[in-house]
Amino acid sequence: MKSSSLLLSAFLLAAPATLLAQNTKPLPSRTATPAAAAATPALNETQLTERATTLTANMQKGLGLNPQQVEKVQKINLTSMRAVETARAQYRRDLRKMAGIVEDVSQSRLAALKEVLSPTQFDRYQRKREEKMGVPSGSAAQGNPAPGYGSE
Repeated sequence: MKSSSLLLSAFLLAAPATLLAQNTKPLPSRTATPAAAAATPALNETQLTERATTLTANMQKGLGLNPQQVEKVQKINLTSMRAVETARAQYRRDLRKMAGIVEDVSQSRLAALKEVLSPTQFDRYQRKREEKMGVPSGSAAQGNPAPGYGSE
């Protein structure tokens, strides 16, 4: 369970901050009021495309992507964002289910990026993600365990 929380956090931190805002279309409900429905507008295709383009541009700048990679990464980012937003809308009341789907999307996205990026680019991408998540570096993680948590 700890790894799924970490993976969910990794994906959410890797996504643009605006993606994380509550911009999903509510599911039809007998108890939903028009005011409540208006409070969470639907995320349209234009917004998704703009966010995927911004993320791809940041990746291009940070990783030195070539034009073919940019095209493929754009498709990967857009597909992943659509899947996450769909899951958020469909399972907004079932956070466990949503987290599982987001984790699956994150893993699929990583696998697709690994096929498109060079090993050096993918390593750089992974390091940046870990920095954003606050994951300690390999040397820091190999230190002494906390008292009472020795190796078994």
